[in-house]
Amino acid sequence: MGMIKFRAKIEIIGVNPFVFLPENVLNEVFKQASKNKGKIPVKMKIDGHEFVQTLVKWKGAWRLYLNMPMRKAAQKDVGNWADFEIAYDPIIRAFPIHPKFEKALKENKQAKEIFDSLRPSLQLEINRYFGFLKTEESIDRNVNKAIQFLLGKGRFVGRDKP
Repeated sequence: MGMIKFRAKIEIIGVNPFVFLPENVLNEVFKQASKNKGKIPVKMKIDGHEFVQTLVKWKGAWRLYLNMPMRKAAQKDVGNWADFEIAYDPIIRAFPIHPKFEKALKENKQAKEIFDSLRPSLQLEINRYFGFLKTEESIDRNVNKAIQFLLGKGRFVGRDKP
């Protein structure tokens, strides 16, 4: 699957920078993905810097959101134009559950039931968060925060309640 090139101006909705894809580019990604609904995993480049992202439809429009590492790599921000390349990415994106978090869930039945009932994207976000932690101390601290979050006591991954 070939990367499709386009140029776009970085815009913002709420606090989230993004770009719109030109209609012909969007249609080509739909064709590659064999779908035009739901979330579409993509490989993308911004000014030559490669990332994986998910193309999502929000408030009636398809948007390619650009997180801080993407914008920083390209040294671009809201209002700037950038060169993009994009293609459907068929690779399954899964993050294994951290062993310490899994152990904590086994020890707290209520938290496990709540975690198991979360939408898959939030489960993925929580599991991915543990993948970025470097020290045992930060893992232990965040396992505790995640359990408290699941029990409705405190914030985790930028959210107030699961």
